[in-house]
Amino acid sequence: MSFVYKSDPVRGRLWAEIFAREAPQLPFHIWPDIGDPAEVRFLAAWEPPANILEVFPNLEVLFSSGAGVDQFDFSALPPELPLVRMVEPGIINGMVEYVSWAVLALHRDMPLYQRQQRRAQWQAAPVRPAAQCRVGVLGLGSLGQAALAQLRGFGFNCAGWSRSRHAIDGVQCFAGSTELPAFLARTDILVCLLPLTAETRGLLNATLFAQLPRGAGLVHVGRGPQLVEADLLAALDQGQLGDAILDVTDPEPLPPEHPFWQHPHIWLTPHIASATQPESAARVVLDNLRRHRNGEALLGLVDRARGY
Repeated sequence: MSFVYKSDPVRGRLWAEIFAREAPQLPFHIWPDIGDPAEVRFLAAWEPPANILEVFPNLEVLFSSGAGVDQFDFSALPPELPLVRMVEPGIINGMVEYVSWAVLALHRDMPLYQRQQRRAQWQAAPVRPAAQCRVGVLGLGSLGQAALAQLRGFGFNCAGWSRSRHAIDGVQCFAGSTELPAFLARTDILVCLLPLTAETRGLLNATLFAQLPRGAGLVHVGRGPQLVEADLLAALDQGQLGDAILDVTDPEPLPPEHPFWQHPHIWLTPHIASATQPESAARVVLDNLRRHRNGEALLGLVDRARGY
């Protein structure tokens, strides 16, 4: 029985050190050194090999090395093979930091002041208290709920939307397609933290933007294909949206001639909002291996019908 890691080899070496200390009985290999393929029971990967069960005929669990699983082709994976996404504190903490920064930047008009600086213009905009700014988060998983808890601490008027019903203290919760328009209508700064699924692909489009209050801000930290680029550019140029902070694009990186690079109302960051921390990620996987051994539910087990 062995474990194979197929992702960033630098992080893999840190995983190997932790496995050697905390699970010395489990041989650990870093791709492409896989040892005896018939002995491999567990694989952690960002992108698994093609024909996965031909490569690893006795595989028991497939772990994603990141929080998302949209990079996996579900149709190419055996339906009986458990797929587990990464749920670890480092991802959550990093996302909370980024979302907090981005929402505060939009709320306090930092993109405006950057434009003014380039024009050597010294002019103050009115300062509103956070309680007068309505923030809405698309996606109420672990990341969305953690971000909302921090934003509530700043005093923002917070709401959240998801496909299924949630109840969160201090947060107005909306659910399902019928409640999405009401959620959008009360949102001055929209944060997208949704996973990429067939339903969310292209969700950030002209129809959605038109339902936001005029001049609303956008923070996009979901996945690039959720955004219709032409619709965002039109919404910004027409003033329906004020400013957008984007950490994800499609493709990544954008080509040098892409209009997002030079648009005065777009801030780009290179998909750095959050990242797994090798030490805590390895220990989360070790805990899931213990759960698997004891027949307990795995943390982060993916529901393939939902796509996350």
